[in-house]
Amino acid sequence: MRVLCAPDSFKGSLSAVAAARAMALGLQDARPGAQASLCPLADGGEGTLAALAAAAPGEEISHPATGPQGEPLQAGWWRRAADGLAVVELARASGLGVTRRRSPMTASSAGTGQLLAAAAEAGPAGLALAVGGSATVDGGVGALAALGFRFLDGAGRLIPARPDALHRLARVEPPAGRPAALDALTLWCDVDAPLLGPDGAAQCYGLQKGATAREVAQLEAGLQRWAEVAQDAFGRDPARMAFAGAAGGLAGGLAAALGARLVSGADAVAAAVGLDARLAEADLVLTGEGQLDRQTAQGKLIANLAARAARLGVPVWAFVGAVTPAGERWARAHGVAVAALAPGPLSAEESRRGAAGLLRRAVARSVGFAGVRLGEGQQGRGDPEPDQVVAVHVVEL
Repeated sequence: MRVLCAPDSFKGSLSAVAAARAMALGLQDARPGAQASLCPLADGGEGTLAALAAAAPGEEISHPATGPQGEPLQAGWWRRAADGLAVVELARASGLGVTRRRSPMTASSAGTGQLLAAAAEAGPAGLALAVGGSATVDGGVGALAALGFRFLDGAGRLIPARPDALHRLARVEPPAGRPAALDALTLWCDVDAPLLGPDGAAQCYGLQKGATAREVAQLEAGLQRWAEVAQDAFGRDPARMAFAGAAGGLAGGLAAALGARLVSGADAVAAAVGLDARLAEADLVLTGEGQLDRQTAQGKLIANLAARAARLGVPVWAFVGAVTPAGERWARAHGVAVAALAPGPLSAEESRRGAAGLLRRAVARSVGFAGVRLGEGQQGRGDPEPDQVVAVHVVEL
């Protein structure tokens, strides 16, 4: 049996690399003769650089940056040895994992702009920004300010490039010049969410970044104002772009102001690591992330992976910390077997602290239980049988 261990990161608990290793260990515990192939993945969010580095030689270049609330950070970007592609990961400078204070009204993506500037000035053969996992809902104005853009009110006065000032925005001035690499920037987006509306950057994601219900409305209004000003200034309307809501609207802001190309981060990483070829050699795929929920269907990694595997007839088992009712409906509709990491309720702290062991044991339980069906001589092709392995801890959010 050939098993591809292809998880996303479990935010706050395990990197995708560590999760893939735990899966392989669990597989060997239950099926010593199985062949495990490790393929850590990402969708443009946290862990994208680690997934790329695990698949191809490259160099990480350290660089100082400013965190979402002004924290001094030492972050960096990565350059692939084969072709000189430079990749910046937004989560390294503007992510939820690099700040202790969740306050999206004042959170800025300036650090991401600082890393982009450093990577662009190095003269790379190509430049990509992995967009996801942000602590910000600033529409990318913080990053653009770090790249030299000026944001002005109706009297021509400079305003802070932050969400709490966007209601005063009247016009934006681009810098006199910029590195050529920024003119060919590609954004690898972790979700295909729109900029505005119930599925957009503020209304769908603001609460998880620390916003109150009142602040969500203010964030929405600020993004609306920024979209109007951006369309007037650059002739591109971020409110009409797919993927524009990724990373608190940064994707839409950079697409409007820089002409950046927005693509699926899951697709981009899959191409970079040769995922389709590796799926074609597998009898079973093990994947996972922290939670399956309504965001899963918005281009998140597990949805992308499941679609690719389905085309090849390879069953997919997903191991998750929790699944909401919407996530469970999605999994059943797409033939993805879902298993919980823990056999019973655990506190969040217990889950985070013991995540690697929980994942290893969950894989061993599931593979061992289904061992007859996936034994030698039975390649595991065809539809999975979710009811044989589902042990879902359903949570209401």
